[in-house]
Amino acid sequence: MKTVQLKRNKTNDWKYVTEDMPLIKPLVLVLGNRYMLENNMIYEDIKALYPDGHIVFGSTSGDITSNRVDDESITITAIEFERSQFLIKTTNTLNSDLDSYKTGVNLLNQFPEEGLKYVFVLSEGSFVNGSELTRGMNDSVKKNILITGGLCGDAARFEKTIASYNESPKAGEIVAIGFYGESLEISFSIRGGWTPFGPRRIVTKSKANVLYELDNQPALDLYKKYLGDKSNDLPAAALLYPLNVKSTKEKQSFVRTILNINEEENTMILAGDIPENSKVQLMMTNIDNIANASEQAARQALELRTNKPQLALLVSCIGRKLVLDQRVEEEIEEVVAVVGKDTAICGFYSYGEIAPFYGENNCQLHNQTMTITLISE
Repeated sequence: MKTVQLKRNKTNDWKYVTEDMPLIKPLVLVLGNRYMLENNMIYEDIKALYPDGHIVFGSTSGDITSNRVDDESITITAIEFERSQFLIKTTNTLNSDLDSYKTGVNLLNQFPEEGLKYVFVLSEGSFVNGSELTRGMNDSVKKNILITGGLCGDAARFEKTIASYNESPKAGEIVAIGFYGESLEISFSIRGGWTPFGPRRIVTKSKANVLYELDNQPALDLYKKYLGDKSNDLPAAALLYPLNVKSTKEKQSFVRTILNINEEENTMILAGDIPENSKVQLMMTNIDNIANASEQAARQALELRTNKPQLALLVSCIGRKLVLDQRVEEEIEEVVAVVGKDTAICGFYSYGEIAPFYGENNCQLHNQTMTITLISE
């Protein structure tokens, strides 16, 4: 495997982050600021750099390399697989009547199953129901196929996200990259670092990802009561106080970020489904806990491997980034210290992370986690 990384901010042209080298038909991951990706010439610019490349775009809430996190930039990671193959398929949520389950099924059904080892998903993040998307993908592949990835971001604006394959980035797009090859070794892990606090409440009324009532009381009123003065900063403040959810159908609890609120209906709109009769608690964290969780995720992913990883795909949550603030690079530094400086680091801050629970097979939508996928061939 060979990798080359370039970066560009709003004022400069492309600069090589790593040593330049010729690549043959590379996978070109282009992650970065949504406004910059909306430039009409962006696809042509990158096509000029990699004429035979397979170019995948995704907007982010910050793009990640081994030494920094950038908000107003675009990062290119070009990867040549020497002994493996990849296949890229797309679908658009705007073309499926917003049925996220059907979208997930149709997307993964496009891949030939023979030899398929791993799928990386870069999804629309503005209005897709990530819980239903992952359920659809799980139902359309064999259980031994690992699926990880994330929902695209748009900084902390939550206006819209864009993605594409071999065309200018656009709204509603979901891109999946399937990897094939006998020599491929893929491992992953996922950690959060958030701590539940306060009383447990029962979800007494919800519909998909909209939370109406907790303990038969309006959910938004209760949430504001706990936040106190911080409730004046909603919905942004909600990223710092997500919900720990224990569903009756899942063995492990999961985290749900509150993306928006509806004052008129007194409801909260979450990043994924929140089933009725689930038990929920508020969560909080600090910088040290987040950095330690990223280190633990890297160690777990590394322990499962035989060979040294050549590429690390990192998907972390916008909520973690807001907590880390000026120290955001610390969680990336923890990962690099574990996997090694020779491992290419490519990633982004997201509106939701896609991966199985550690030790399980079916992928789920997560919030407030660091998801690490390590690849070698």
